[in-house]
Amino acid sequence: MTITELSIKRPSLIIIIFSALIVLGLFAYRQLKYELLPKISAPVITITTIYPGASPNEVETGVTKPIEDAVSGMDKVSDVRSISSEGVSFVIIELLQSANTDFSLQDAQRKVGLVASQLPSGTKTPTVSKIALDEIPILRMGISADMDSRSLYQFVKDKIQPLLSRVPGVGQIALIGGEEREIKVNLDLQKLRAYGFSIPQVAQIIKTANLDFPTGKIKDEDGQFIVRIAGKLTSIEELKNLTIGESRLGGEVKLSDIAEIEDGIKDYTNIARIDFRNTIGVVLQKQTDANAVEVAQLVRKEISRIEEVYKANNLKFVIAQDGSLFTIDAADAVKEDLALAVVLVSIVMLLFLHSVRNSIIVLIAIPCSLISTFIAIWALGFSLNLMTLLGLSLVVGILVDDSIVVLENIYHHLQKGKESKVAALHGRNEIGFAALAITFVDVAVFLPLSLVGGMVGNILREFSAVIVVSTLMSLFVSFTVTPMLASRFAKLERLTSKTLLGRFALWFEKKFHQLTENYITVLRWSLNHRVKVALITTAAFIATIALIPLGFIGAEFMTQTDRGEFAVTLELAPGTTIEQTNLISQQVEKMIGSMPEVDRMYTNIGVSSEGLIGFSSSNTTEITVTLLPKNKRKKSTDEVGNEIKKMAQTIPGVKVRVNPIGIFGVANQTPIQLIINGPSYDEVLKTAKQLQNMVKTIPGTADVRLSAEDGNPETRVEIDRRKLIAYGLSIAEVGQTLQIALTGDDDSKLREGDTEYDIKIALDQFDRSKIDDLGNISFTNRKGQQIYLKQFANIYQATGPTKLSRQARSAAVTLYSQVQGGRTTGAISQDMEKMFKDFKFPSGVTYSFQGDVKNQRESFADLGLAMLAAILFTYMVMVALYDSFIYPFVILFSIPLAMIGAILALGLTMKALNIFTILGIIMLTGLVAKNAILLVDRTNFMRAQGEGITDALIDGVKMRIRPIFMTTLTMIFAMMPIAFSTSSGAEWKSGLAWALIGGLTSSLLLTLIIVPVVYSKTEELRESIPAFVMKLAKRKKTYDEPLGEPEVIPVRADE
Repeated sequence: MTITELSIKRPSLIIIIFSALIVLGLFAYRQLKYELLPKISAPVITITTIYPGASPNEVETGVTKPIEDAVSGMDKVSDVRSISSEGVSFVIIELLQSANTDFSLQDAQRKVGLVASQLPSGTKTPTVSKIALDEIPILRMGISADMDSRSLYQFVKDKIQPLLSRVPGVGQIALIGGEEREIKVNLDLQKLRAYGFSIPQVAQIIKTANLDFPTGKIKDEDGQFIVRIAGKLTSIEELKNLTIGESRLGGEVKLSDIAEIEDGIKDYTNIARIDFRNTIGVVLQKQTDANAVEVAQLVRKEISRIEEVYKANNLKFVIAQDGSLFTIDAADAVKEDLALAVVLVSIVMLLFLHSVRNSIIVLIAIPCSLISTFIAIWALGFSLNLMTLLGLSLVVGILVDDSIVVLENIYHHLQKGKESKVAALHGRNEIGFAALAITFVDVAVFLPLSLVGGMVGNILREFSAVIVVSTLMSLFVSFTVTPMLASRFAKLERLTSKTLLGRFALWFEKKFHQLTENYITVLRWSLNHRVKVALITTAAFIATIALIPLGFIGAEFMTQTDRGEFAVTLELAPGTTIEQTNLISQQVEKMIGSMPEVDRMYTNIGVSSEGLIGFSSSNTTEITVTLLPKNKRKKSTDEVGNEIKKMAQTIPGVKVRVNPIGIFGVANQTPIQLIINGPSYDEVLKTAKQLQNMVKTIPGTADVRLSAEDGNPETRVEIDRRKLIAYGLSIAEVGQTLQIALTGDDDSKLREGDTEYDIKIALDQFDRSKIDDLGNISFTNRKGQQIYLKQFANIYQATGPTKLSRQARSAAVTLYSQVQGGRTTGAISQDMEKMFKDFKFPSGVTYSFQGDVKNQRESFADLGLAMLAAILFTYMVMVALYDSFIYPFVILFSIPLAMIGAILALGLTMKALNIFTILGIIMLTGLVAKNAILLVDRTNFMRAQGEGITDALIDGVKMRIRPIFMTTLTMIFAMMPIAFSTSSGAEWKSGLAWALIGGLTSSLLLTLIIVPVVYSKTEELRESIPAFVMKLAKRKKTYDEPLGEPEVIPVRADE
């Protein structure tokens, strides 16, 4: 007994099975979490090391190179890059896709630990971490209250931050801006000399006098007690009265005798503002496995509670950026697309079936398949993200395919007068093979996509799995639920002109009959003019494909999404103080605030970022601008950003960049990134400047800049080693003294209650306000002599690089360029390579693309292989099903027909080739093969009944044109809500939908003509080959026979 026969005879069993699946599916749906994207693990490890006060050259030599040497020997490393800026070393390790990131992270930590002791004195412990896209900040907030700035910062640090940290799922919380309390010990250079103390000596005395010391235990008759020396400083007075030593005259010297003790605030390194108001910025990350939407909602609830608790202090939170809102909006938009797709599919069903009852029988497949799919999503550990929801939306049209084909064939058997149960069984059995074939072809297409590696594989894997599971479920439904319902509820509809619906149905059937006859007429002509048809089709295919190299269709990695957010980066001249940067930033903020489309802005002065990598610098500012929702503004994000850029560029000496906030929730990387590297930094920089001038001439480029430029002011101290030795000093002593004097030493803490505050020991600002003051800094040698810096060093002004980059352990400079004027990254990168062919690079200097261009090329290569694999798997599945190598070959001719429509649709809608549009083209491989399978299957059936090739093909078109139109139109209409969507995230999914709509449309119009032409020619060749072989065999036999008597052929009497 087949499964269909079982479902017809025992419907209660099928009802129970699917009721259970739906209940479990609804339960699984309730357990699923919302995320923006699938979990993406970037195989990248970063090593960040702070070297306070060091120039880029010193950072590179003393920190970056030793770390590079240590980690370069790691297994499965693709590339090692580094950036050395003022006081910070940043090493980036890119791993191969096959690498285990967690294992590599441990290996990197071990190797860095081995060289940590060799790094220069004063270097902070290196931080080794992996880049996790799901740890991007989900909330950026500002806090204000009725209290002074210093008290507010401490209040937030001591009270608010711990409360927020206790919210489930909250990870790291960073405070930005504000005034943090710091106890300043400002050493007086003249008094130090007078009392005979050196700067390091004072710093060391403070450290050793400011310690809690566990000493052990004692026992007595009452028990055991811990003995601890309570040596921590607990008040500023205690610090002032700290004895430093004795003067030369024998008197006691206190710290207050040689220094001014100030209860002050830390020097500004960052300033945060929200909508013109200074604030304490709070940047909140979620834990790795936490759900962003849930965490954001819980944090919002906690914020409301905290505001109520501290209502007396007028405590207020202002949320500047909430990444979860875009996730919710995008997910809701996809769900709306899905619901609208179901409605449109229902209309198509009603249009062709003319019966609400028969339409419902088909539409039952959608909830049965979709809801059951939630079980697999939950079991596989997936979330409800844009890719899984998009997969569910796109699959709506596919889910009814099998049921349409089965019900349409059952309907034919009902027309023959068969009883409903018999018609249901025979109809399903007759078409079951074709239904099996079209489903397995779909599955075969998505299997290679699930095996693609890299970031693209992470994005597409869940998408592919959802479509495979739901498609297989739809096949199960078509073999069980559809015939079961048809055996009891399906009936022949007698069309009548007495009702409006009846008159419309009669009109529709008349027009569809005319369409069928027109197709038959065209098919007859095509079968008689096969060469002309082949030439026309080939020319159309070549002309369409040519649109890509001719530049009518561009290429890019991923379509820019209009999240309504962008980052404005301001860069002033190197050496600009944070106070000066703040003044310029306020001017730009006023310009931004004048735009009616702007909702709010979050300003962070002292930082800049490039993708996921952030840098601190006193001459930079990053302003994150959030616009009003799309339906409340007339201008796009790009238009508003460009206007702000033009206004900000009117301020002299300011470089302005505008980067949209991408789908990952951070400012997009500059799309064009070209790394020039070689053995000599000077040679690399010279070459980079030449290439920069060349790239500026390419149409579509903008803001062409280099990662490192000369002009960063610095004061250089060149030490005469002979004099240094003669004075009894060492480089280490000089370096340590200058570091404490200029940068400060904040290792010591002052404890008040449960809170510790930094004690910063540094030279008084008065003694280091000018370049000449450096020469007067004194050092005490072993003889107690006071030696001035100017006695053994040459001090002068100079300029140096702002940032030093390296790649593959050699000097590197990165060239950045924005893209404008409607051009794509792919087109511009090709123009750059053409231009570079005529450029003579110095020996050893090479270039390579990074960022979007590299991602695009790698992903296109992976997707290209996936498409070839999909075509191969499709062919193999059909060979296995048909037990023939010829008919599957005929079916494959439907794929180039779909390519024609897909590429034309992309050109007409101004869409570029990217990972999502290519995904749509790959999906067409299975979708359009369905039409050819239905046609070839019917033709083979009629030929088995004894019909000739032409008659069988015409009969195949007559019998299959209806299900082909039904299945294709349901898919086209199911895609339309996605194609025309203007909601959150619509930009990257609409191109995929248009590729599918175009490909399905051209396939629908051409498959019924071209495939029969190919089939007839293939059959002629197949039948002629055996005859040709037999003819050759006969000739060979004739030639091989020896000459002799002629053969006597007997003649019958009746001849």
